[in-house]
Amino acid sequence: MDMFTEFGAARGGARWSLRAAFRLTGAQRDEAKWGLIFISPWLIGFALFYFAPMIVSFLFSLYDFVLSAPDEARFVGLENWRRMLAEDPNTWEALFVTFKFALISLPIGMVSAFLLAVLLNSKHLLGRNVMRTLFYAPTMVPLIAAILIWSRVLNPQTGWLNQMIEVTGIQAVGMDGLRWLDDPNLIYIAYTFIGLWGIGNAILINLASLQGVPTELYEAASIDGAGWLRQLWSVTIPMVTPVIFYNLVLSVVGLLQYFIVPYVLNGGNGYPEGSTNFYMIYFYKQAFPFQNMGYGATLAWFMFIIGLGITIFLFATGRYWVYYAGESK
Repeated sequence: MDMFTEFGAARGGARWSLRAAFRLTGAQRDEAKWGLIFISPWLIGFALFYFAPMIVSFLFSLYDFVLSAPDEARFVGLENWRRMLAEDPNTWEALFVTFKFALISLPIGMVSAFLLAVLLNSKHLLGRNVMRTLFYAPTMVPLIAAILIWSRVLNPQTGWLNQMIEVTGIQAVGMDGLRWLDDPNLIYIAYTFIGLWGIGNAILINLASLQGVPTELYEAASIDGAGWLRQLWSVTIPMVTPVIFYNLVLSVVGLLQYFIVPYVLNGGNGYPEGSTNFYMIYFYKQAFPFQNMGYGATLAWFMFIIGLGITIFLFATGRYWVYYAGESK
């Protein structure tokens, strides 16, 4: 048998193996049929409420479509995309504000949630169950109510945060004090404080992952002379990297969609000095108050592309630092 004959036989064998892999027996076909029936409500819901609206919104981005005059919609092709990318500086300014806030808030939120989970997982912590409940309880407060509460907490005159700082001798109360929600240099820190109020879910997920780390790994590390910090760095963190990665992806997507806090506090007017003119605020203004749905759909799809690109990048780089049990490197 010559080389070409062997190659043809190999290709034929590969095709036969592929067909065999997808050839189902009667029992397997019945199982697949019932599986599809059981997940059909989700599939129908996804098609009607997610996939179809996405297609329609993309079509909107190709039209000059104003909500108040739907009969006057006209096809403009990629004009909305050209305007957004080449002529509208507000798009890039809103993106800059969004990414600037994300670079401040993301590491603080991720590290805080993980360290608090480590604390709540410690066997030396008194009243662990009570402390876990207290840290998770703020997530039960409606977000709007929590934002309004924090607007009072951060009040420069009567807020208890400035009152506590004043005790240390730092001037914090008054017009010359720390104006958290009025100073462009402090506004992102203030918003991060508000975000930390709701990290109970991230703490809970991290806590569950910490409790899943095999105790024999800590025992082996202790026998080798590793201290607490060394065990945290060499055992705990590598074993919970899948959960850290999960929280990272969710946090990035959430920050790209940051909207509710600035909208509730100042109506989305960008105060102070445009530092809170986030991308989703700009999208909302274009799509609804200005009723320019065609341009708003274009902005939405642009953010979808950015979020998808970042997510793909995270998954592509995750294989270098995320460890899955049983995986061979």
